[in-house]
Amino acid sequence: MATASPPAEPTYVQRPTLRVRLQRFWRRVTEGLELTQLWSQFETEARASYRLYSRDVAAKTPEGLTRRGHHLHVIKEFFWAVLEKLSPARRVLLLAALVMLVFPSSGFSYHDSANEFHSVELDFHFWGGLLLFLLLMLEIADRVVMKRDLQIAREIQTWLLPGAPPQIPGVSLAYITRPANTVAGDYYDVFPRPGKTNEDSRVVFAVADVAGKSIPAAMLMATFQASLKTLSTAQVALPELVANMNKYACSNSQGGLRFTTAFLAEYDAARRVFTYINAGHNNPILRRSNGTIERLDVGGLPLGIMAEAKYESASVALAPGDWLVIFTDGVVEAANAKNEEFDEPRLLRTLDAGASSTPKELLDRLMADLDLFVGTTPQHDDVTCLLIKAESS
Repeated sequence: MATASPPAEPTYVQRPTLRVRLQRFWRRVTEGLELTQLWSQFETEARASYRLYSRDVAAKTPEGLTRRGHHLHVIKEFFWAVLEKLSPARRVLLLAALVMLVFPSSGFSYHDSANEFHSVELDFHFWGGLLLFLLLMLEIADRVVMKRDLQIAREIQTWLLPGAPPQIPGVSLAYITRPANTVAGDYYDVFPRPGKTNEDSRVVFAVADVAGKSIPAAMLMATFQASLKTLSTAQVALPELVANMNKYACSNSQGGLRFTTAFLAEYDAARRVFTYINAGHNNPILRRSNGTIERLDVGGLPLGIMAEAKYESASVALAPGDWLVIFTDGVVEAANAKNEEFDEPRLLRTLDAGASSTPKELLDRLMADLDLFVGTTPQHDDVTCLLIKAESS
């Protein structure tokens, strides 16, 4: 006959202490950031928000105001700059909340049918704070939806850009892009362009910068990428290819307002020759192995300004040890807290110091130098850089 086993002793789960729970709550709120990192993030976001509103204020501030009149006008326009970015219904909520926060608490009294005295207190501050909280929840909901859509847009944009650098005979390369916002108006690409024969095959290098930032620029960047890939299949010379892209860009540029600067090149690996067109882009830097600098400046107008614009091409031969640096203005115009720009001399010094390294190593060094120079200053433009180093055969 089996004997019954003694009942198991109850197990007790020790609840975390209040201190532990508070630490977990704080880590969840801050995502593990230190106080200095939180302050730096707040400072960056505050500066970006100030620039957003101050543009509206500056555009509506007339000349000739007295000092007092200028201050009053700036306060008024700043208020309207904030208010007009809300929907009409939310503007009413904000105004009602501000009025309630300004008014002192009050109340009233009355006698009922039994002649009993009643007093009712109205706390306007509480209801004003509640309205502000409701407005905050509505704005956060919009931000979450927008952030999700922007994240999807960023993933799609990432698909349009090349992944790992391709293997190209005679050269090694590295590239990077850093959007100023979630999505970018900068574009870079490296892809083969088959010719009629194997000897005619080329590799296309492209770096472009659409005027503007964020969603509008990103959409035009996508059309640029599509037109480049489509038109590159035609067996035409590089000047005709760029002219055709310019005509297409003019049909989507809102009369030249949404133009695109671009550097487009074809690389002939057999002859180690770059044939290029610079369409209003920052002049790429060609650093020879002996340290001399050349600028690739032959081309024409930015794409999207004049439909009948003509484009000229030029060619440069690459020897082992030569570097070609193609970049957008977000690199050299990156500014620090003193409003000083990174500029090309600093870029050249970084290039000279890392001339013996690989493109990946030099690119990492360049981005580190850029981050050190900029510090906590918000990034105001997209940053894109493509490095090419000629290798021994």
